[in-house]
Formats: sequence, C-alpha cells, structure tokens
Amino acid sequence: MARTIWKGAISFGLVHVPIVVHAATRPHRLDFDWIDRRDDAPVGYQRINKRTGKVIASEDIVKGYEYEKGEYVYLNEEDFKRANVAATQTVEIQGFVDAAEVPIYYYDTPYYLAPDRRGEKGYVLLREVLKEAGRLGLARVVLHTRQYLCALLPQGDALMLITLRYGDEILSADDLELPGGKTAAPAARERDMALRLVEDMTGPWDPQAYRDDYREDLLDAIEKKVKAGKTHVLTEADETQGPRESAKVIDLMSLLKQSIEQRGAPKKTATKKTAAKKAAPAGKKASAARRTAAAKTPARKSAATRRKAA
Repeated sequence: MARTIWKGAISFGLVHVPIVVHAATRPHRLDFDWIDRRDDAPVGYQRINKRTGKVIASEDIVKGYEYEKGEYVYLNEEDFKRANVAATQTVEIQGFVDAAEVPIYYYDTPYYLAPDRRGEKGYVLLREVLKEAGRLGLARVVLHTRQYLCALLPQGDALMLITLRYGDEILSADDLELPGGKTAAPAARERDMALRLVEDMTGPWDPQAYRDDYREDLLDAIEKKVKAGKTHVLTEADETQGPRESAKVIDLMSLLKQSIEQRGAPKKTATKKTAAKKAAPAGKKASAARRTAAAKTPARKSAATRRKAA
C-alpha cells in the first residue's frame, strides 16, 4: 500500500473535498553504508555541539532562522502550523489552465490523492470535470514545512498532485553559447537521414521497456563478489564496555588477569563460527543481495543516510 504523506482537503471555490495524500514514487537507488576498512566497523553520524564537541540528543535540537549575522529565531513544529493553519491542511486551487500549457521541466514530484471519509462524491466530480475540460488545477499546498505550487490532474481513476518548480527556480538559457539555426545548419541530406532515423526509432510510450541498467550491472558485480567470498562481517561495538569517557578509570589488575586467562583459553568457538560462515552456499548469499536491495524502502532512511547516498 502506498505510504500516507498527509491528510487534508482540496478546496476550490466553496467545494471542500477531504483527501489523503500518498507517495506515488519509490526511489530505486542502492543503499550503501559507510564502513571503516581497517576494522570493518560501521561509520555512523552523530549530532555534535560545535562549541562543546559533545553529542546531543535529538529532542534538544531546534530549528533556527538567522535573521541577522549570529542572531537566530527558534521555531518549533507548532510555529510552522500556526503560521498559516489553512495552508497546512488544504490543497487550495488557485485556478485552472490547459494541461499542455505547463512545460515539462516545471514538473517535480508526483503524489496520489485518495478521497477521505465522505469525500468520494466531490472527488469524482473534480476528476471527471478535469478530464472533460482537458484542464489541470494549479494549487498551493504545504508539505514538510514548505509551500509548493502544484498541478492537480486526473490519471485514470485517480487524482494526482504533482509539485511544480516556481518560475524563479528555472534558470535561463540565455547565458549559454547555443548555435543558431544558420551557423550550424545541417545539409538537406543530413536532415532527411536524421528524420528517417527518428521515425524508425519512434514507438508507443512503454515505461516497462526501460530499466535501470546501471543498477542491475552493479547488483551483478555485488553478487560476483559474494560468490567469490569477498565479503566482510561488520564488527559491532561492545556494549558491555560502556561509554568511552568511562575508560579513563582502568582496573589494571583486572585487565591483566583477564588477558592471561584469555591466552590460555581455546579458540574453538571462533573457529567454528568462521567455518560455518565460509560453508554458507554462495548462491543463497548472492540472491540475498538482490532481496536486500528490493526490500529497502525510503522510510528507513534518516537524513544522515540521505547525505551518504548523495
């Protein structure tokens, strides 16, 4: 089931349609973790106070807006909602335009809209009117503390909400050195051959015919490494040792005694574990790589993980 993003209503004129906004896309990128090659330990992120150098808890972090150099105003979640209550709960239609009028490079992220309780009639009415008129609605909505301009359009039995880029976000091509029609005009024969090639390569739009070949090739490379036994087991931190700060107080005699005892102890357990891991069928491990890639979802990613993927 599509992930729920937001609940609110579509508003146009005096019509009020309760809706639920769902994600319409699923990122297809592979998730790579950072690992210290020296000891196979995972590399994590911590929120550090830049002045004290100490780790701080997420509940102690606030969003601040720098209105002057070094001067900040703090905002919490309630501040964002109170700034414009209607905007945070409503897809407010500003007007309608012909669907073909909006250039494709303005489109950004798509979402599905589903009717909420008692919203079916208004939902169907708006969907069918947009289909018949060949129009899309231009609306404003607040998502994740930012207001977006968006297009509201029918797609089969669904209404879709697609966020749009604002006009000042689109850079002009005037600064680019682009050839004019005469300076690099093709010969008539070249033009005819190019048109023929375009016609030969033209067909109906079939999104299933296009795949992320690079992702598939990368998964193949990962599987080859798994089959060749080129894998690593990550070392986890020993929770029994406690935080690093407490390591300053050391019971030296206890550590020496433990060291002597460990040197005399057999290492059969570790050997058995290692042997068991090496005996695992390579085929199962390889197929697990693809299962892992398919199972990972955006909901598991933190802001830190997104920075890694970038």
